[in-house]
Amino acid sequence: MDKSEINNSIIGEKIRSVFGDEVSVSRVRSVPGGDINDAYALELTDGTGLFLKCNSASNAAFFDAEINGLKAIAETKTISVPEAICSGTYGDRSYLLMSMIESGREIKGYWECFGHDLARMHKADASGFVTGGKYGFWQDNFIGAGKQKNTPCDTWIEFFREQRLKPQVDLAVRYFDATLIKRIERLYDKLDDLLTEPEKPALLHGDLWSGNFITGPDGRAWLIDPAVYVGHPEADIAMTQLFGGFARTFYDAYREEGLLGYGYDDRRDLYNLYHMLNHLNLFGSGYLSSVRSIIDRYV
Repeated sequence: MDKSEINNSIIGEKIRSVFGDEVSVSRVRSVPGGDINDAYALELTDGTGLFLKCNSASNAAFFDAEINGLKAIAETKTISVPEAICSGTYGDRSYLLMSMIESGREIKGYWECFGHDLARMHKADASGFVTGGKYGFWQDNFIGAGKQKNTPCDTWIEFFREQRLKPQVDLAVRYFDATLIKRIERLYDKLDDLLTEPEKPALLHGDLWSGNFITGPDGRAWLIDPAVYVGHPEADIAMTQLFGGFARTFYDAYREEGLLGYGYDDRRDLYNLYHMLNHLNLFGSGYLSSVRSIIDRYV
């Protein structure tokens, strides 16, 4: 993709509508965009930097969900995210346009600040993000490339069972033998004893691993690529520990906020069963042993 293609497309029109009729794209360079999307750094004639992600038109809903997730986090006024400008389609492509975040130098106490900022997000009022229940979100979205159901539920445990585990298990059933299916059904029945309800619902990032935050120009952690929903804050923390974990000082700071209940360490792997099932569905049988191991721990 070059600057002429962008300037002459609906993306160029959107840029001019936001930044002025005389502004256009002066430079385009390809940048890493993850495993799913093509990504480009744009420089405008007024010096503004933008970040553009593209995919096929059939994946337009993916970008629509991402832009709404970024806006939800921004509404909490607790932790920074890139500014979501617009999303849409042009020809056979879909796109997401957002501000370019120039990486800064980490501030002193970076990880402690990150822990406290995330806790502030988890403490923010989340009631406006879901209707017809306390947990969920106003639209379904995506976890990686997989679809994520957010149908509202009145309790966290019901939501985790019906909107997190069951949809993934239904997709993964081709990998399971009859014995494992029976154990999963027993796990569903045990969730009321294994999980706890949070003190209040929290807006979660939803896919919080080390690849989904960056250091912003202010030297603090900024969140990217959300899979937001309203749930138990422990589920976000569990995800941070799934692939190696964050710095110890991040967890120390977060624990100071009082959001991790007694017995969290015993619940952590159960929260992450959702992500292991999603990886099984996206990437294949290499994740089956991890799924089986977690189920064996709790049943």
